[in-house]
Amino acid sequence: MLLNLFAQAAQEQQPSALVTLFPFILIMVVVWFFMIRPQAKKQKETQKMLSSLQPRDKVVTIGGLIGEIDSLKDENTVVIKVGKDVKLEVRKNAIASKIEPMQAMKK
Repeated sequence: MLLNLFAQAAQEQQPSALVTLFPFILIMVVVWFFMIRPQAKKQKETQKMLSSLQPRDKVVTIGGLIGEIDSLKDENTVVIKVGKDVKLEVRKNAIASKIEPMQAMKK
């Protein structure tokens, strides 16, 4: 009888599966919100920048080279002019950023 009361009390104390999984679900939401979402957003912006590259745009490669796009060879390759007679052929995904032209001089 006493054993039976303890068994019933133990069964009443067990939390539901939802309550047990809640901390794990909360951790996944936090990881998504603070890590995965910003990274996906940044990757989307980078792809947009790479697809909008045009000749005469100034760019910086992931290696730190600064140059001007001379031509687009194909959909994945660009030719960058880094000096008077120096041209380099690089992959588009090797371009880290586009240097925006300086705003018009203020009066």
